[in-house]
Amino acid sequence: MSRETNNIYKMENKNMGNIHKKLYNACNTASGVKKASKVKGMPFNPLLHDDVQRVAMAALLENGLYPTCNYITDVTEKFVVVTCTMKITDVDEPNNFIIIDGCTAMGGLDKYGTGQAMSYSKKYAFLNALNLKTGMDLEDGYNAKPFKQNSSEPSVEAEPQYADDSINVEEIKDELKNAKTLTEFNAVKAKYREQVQYLIKNNLRAYRQVSDVAGTRELQIKNNQS
Repeated sequence: MSRETNNIYKMENKNMGNIHKKLYNACNTASGVKKASKVKGMPFNPLLHDDVQRVAMAALLENGLYPTCNYITDVTEKFVVVTCTMKITDVDEPNNFIIIDGCTAMGGLDKYGTGQAMSYSKKYAFLNALNLKTGMDLEDGYNAKPFKQNSSEPSVEAEPQYADDSINVEEIKDELKNAKTLTEFNAVKAKYREQVQYLIKNNLRAYRQVSDVAGTRELQIKNNQS
């Protein structure tokens, strides 16, 4: 995937401060996203793509920011994996932009699978860009209440049951988090590439955790180096 040479990470600090301030303001002004009601057969309350996009777009546009997305699609034997790269551009200074990279989702191998995965990966990009408040009501994101001790309510993001004890998912996540430079970060990715490919094929929940950590850490490193 090609990248413009005038990437925000190569801009002067003055310009970066401008777009970062806009994104900061968008995060502060964005309303919460209320989770939808459960449907039959679903053990949790879903966070709908349309609701996330509505809230995120309102906050971004209000602050003079506009997002566009590119997608990379990988097809495995069991499903489609789509990775979204979101570019958020300052409409007042179009050469200034920020990249939200590495947001991944899966879909089935039917005619709807790719579209569903694109929608979900875009949703994760919006969530990562603005750190949107989400919950059962509009305040849950900041004032979350724990489940009662004896509650039968299932956890929305339960820890995965790892498919293979030979793959230490927590170790992979820890090494990604502890990478200090892009060189170290890329070395960790290369070290665990085969294990991650295994998770893609056999344990998507565990793979998503690794992917989310990787995307967040890469963005942090790039911002620190700017």
